[in-house]
Amino acid sequence: MAQTNTPITEEFLQSFADAFNAHDIDGIMTRMSDDCVFEASSGPDVDGQKFIGQEQVRSAFLDVFATFPDAHWDNPRHFFSQTRGFTEWVFSGTKKDGTKVEVTGCDLFTFKNGKITVKNSYRKNRL
Repeated sequence: MAQTNTPITEEFLQSFADAFNAHDIDGIMTRMSDDCVFEASSGPDVDGQKFIGQEQVRSAFLDVFATFPDAHWDNPRHFFSQTRGFTEWVFSGTKKDGTKVEVTGCDLFTFKNGKITVKNSYRKNRL
């Protein structure tokens, strides 16, 4: 079955951001390809921690929601061109121990066949 490279729209990226803010894991994952990759903003490797495939990526996002039960990405601004794009945002959340986090960040995306195939996250680290 031939697949076409369906163009990405601002509405698509906003719906992805909305799904994150609703902690709607199914809504998030339907916008990601079966072979998706999530590169977290922290981890043991030079590019953070990498999660590959629907199962690992889903689990990683659920861990974010468990770590920050009130996680929210404010003021998303989307930019895209053909197979690449990014969204800037301000992340806020409170850990279960009461530690509050508020930082700017962005996701760099690679698109394939109308879905997100790579979500590479970056965020500031406040001291």
